[in-house]
Amino acid sequence: MTEFLSSGPGDATATLLLAHGAGAGMESLFMVQMAQLLAERAVRTLRFEFGYMAARRDGGKRRPPPKAESLAGEYRAAVAAARKTVRSGPLAIGGKSMGGRVASFIADEFFAAGEVQNLVCIGYPFHPPNKPEQLRTAHLLALACPTLIVQGDRDPFGTRGEVESYPLPASIMFHWADDGDHDLGPRGASGFTRKGNLTAAADAIAAFLAR
Repeated sequence: MTEFLSSGPGDATATLLLAHGAGAGMESLFMVQMAQLLAERAVRTLRFEFGYMAARRDGGKRRPPPKAESLAGEYRAAVAAARKTVRSGPLAIGGKSMGGRVASFIADEFFAAGEVQNLVCIGYPFHPPNKPEQLRTAHLLALACPTLIVQGDRDPFGTRGEVESYPLPASIMFHWADDGDHDLGPRGASGFTRKGNLTAAADAIAAFLAR
C-alpha cells in the first residue's frame, strides 16, 4: 500500500502526486519546501516513495536506484491510491528528476483514460551529466498529456541551450529557473536567489494546474 505525505488544503484547486529523485526521498529539503509553497497556492501535494527508498528509511541496505523504467508499476499503484483521496479539483502527476521521468512514462495512459489531467516534472533528467549524447527523450516526442517542465537554466541534466534544441511536442511547456542548477539554485553572484527561484517555480506550477 502506498503511503503519502499530504500537504495543502482539503478543498484544493488541484492535487499533485509527487515522486522523489534518485538519491533523496520524499522528506528531502527540496520536496518539503516545494510542497509548502504549493500548499500556500491552494495546491495539495501527495508525496510518496518508491520501494527502494522506503527500504532505506526502514534501515535496509542502501542500494543504488533501479532503472527508472522498472518503477512505472509502483507509480501506477500510487496513482490508483491517490485517486481515492482526491475530494476536489483534478489530479496531476509528476516528480523531481527521476520521479518526474517515471511519471512521464505513464502520463499518457492515465490522461487518455481521463484519470490524470497534467504532468509536472521538476528538473527533468534529459541526459546524464556530461553525457549529452545519451538522451532520455524518445518517449517524450509523442507525449499528449499537457506537461510543464520546471528546469534550471544550467541544469547539468539538460541546460536551457540544450533543451531548446530538442524537437519536443507542443504539449510540453517550460518554466526556466534563472541561473538554476538541478535543484533550481543559482550561483551567488548571479543576482538571483534560490528562494526566488523556488517561489517562481511554485507560481508557475500552480498557474499551470489551474488552466
